[in-house]
Amino acid sequence: MSKVSHYNSTNPATGQLVKSFPSASDEEVISALARAHDTYIKIWRENPVAKRCEIIGRAADLMRERRHELSEIAVTEMGKTIGGMEMEVDISADILEYYARNGHDFLKTVPCPGVPGAEVVSEPIGVILAIEPWNFPYYQIARVAGPQIVAGNTMLVKPASTVPQCALAFEKLLVDAGAPTGVYTNLLCSVSQINALIDNFLVRGVTLTGSERADASVAERAGRNMKKVVLELGGSDPLIVLEDANLEEAIQRYIVIGKERGAKFQEGIVKIFTAMQAGDPMDRSTTLGPLFAETGVRDILAQVEQAKAAGATVVCGGRRINRSGYYVEPTLITNISLENPLFQQETFGPVASLYVVDTEEEAICIANATTFGLGSSIYSSNIEHAKKIASKMEAGMVFINSALNSGADVPFGGVKNSGFGRELSELGIGEFLTKKLVRVHEKYL
Repeated sequence: MSKVSHYNSTNPATGQLVKSFPSASDEEVISALARAHDTYIKIWRENPVAKRCEIIGRAADLMRERRHELSEIAVTEMGKTIGGMEMEVDISADILEYYARNGHDFLKTVPCPGVPGAEVVSEPIGVILAIEPWNFPYYQIARVAGPQIVAGNTMLVKPASTVPQCALAFEKLLVDAGAPTGVYTNLLCSVSQINALIDNFLVRGVTLTGSERADASVAERAGRNMKKVVLELGGSDPLIVLEDANLEEAIQRYIVIGKERGAKFQEGIVKIFTAMQAGDPMDRSTTLGPLFAETGVRDILAQVEQAKAAGATVVCGGRRINRSGYYVEPTLITNISLENPLFQQETFGPVASLYVVDTEEEAICIANATTFGLGSSIYSSNIEHAKKIASKMEAGMVFINSALNSGADVPFGGVKNSGFGRELSELGIGEFLTKKLVRVHEKYL
């Protein structure tokens, strides 16, 4: 194995290094795995479900108590506005509380209908390796930690290299809530060290939220090692505005039916985008924060230039903002052909694509003509008609009259190249459980 030299915490609003963390040695990685496995075998899976739920519930309470502290850490590490970050902390605490409240019912032994003496027991499987991104540093971890720690599994978590302080703060929540050493461990490590962990038999499941290329690599490696995998890849989520939709509510890829409505919709988006104020994300009057890193700025600007070169029109924005830090203008792009690279790309920044079509059939065709299938949205005043359109959408989630509207009690996940498996709800806790049949012979009943 080999390792990177450090994880850097950099303030994206200023570009200044805040703190640097040494990455784990090969010995530290193997030691963490051994400790997580030992804790699983000797302590955690043997703990009553009620005790596991109690600890996760306490972590949820601590998360709410430390709301401002946790939000400030994330703002200075990945650039989300303070209001947006407080919302993420709230949602993350809600997820932990949800599994603390419902874990016992989710893990109940269930009789096999019509088969006397047969029942299915839910049991944990062991050490789960979670590889998480930078864009939702608490929410992404909570989606896995809440259900899997309640289930009785233990976790090794590799956070993105730009948000080490967020990951460490999350780990401290669990420690302070009473989780034994080895239940949750952050690993500031390299890709090669992660590969070695996937190859190790003691890791029994892998979950990753990341890029299409990274997920494919992890899935291939895990498959060779007969490991269960949950993958949440990228998305290029379409939002269809039907002809009967309220345009004011819909303005938030956009696909609008009707040329005149499309022109009004574009006018509304431009008005919103040009009114956004870039500034310090800790300032509550700021409506546009920075991107997470300099590489993010370069990637976004390169995507805009590639789109223009392929014939697209930049209606507004498309440039770097002249100030310190990693800021890009809110950008609206139109006239995007299906062959344009932007059509199939996920943009990690303030870039929106607008498609104006003549019919619903065209709208559905454009929405589905992507390799991704995470979420999609439909705006309409006719709910039943919108549900019919939803049945034709190739996506793991369809939201009617809202953009992303996820929560702890509903499943999250995609189809096609957006991955497989589900997080959140009862489905999320079931991804890394063994469903064991226990059957008593009829003569002993």
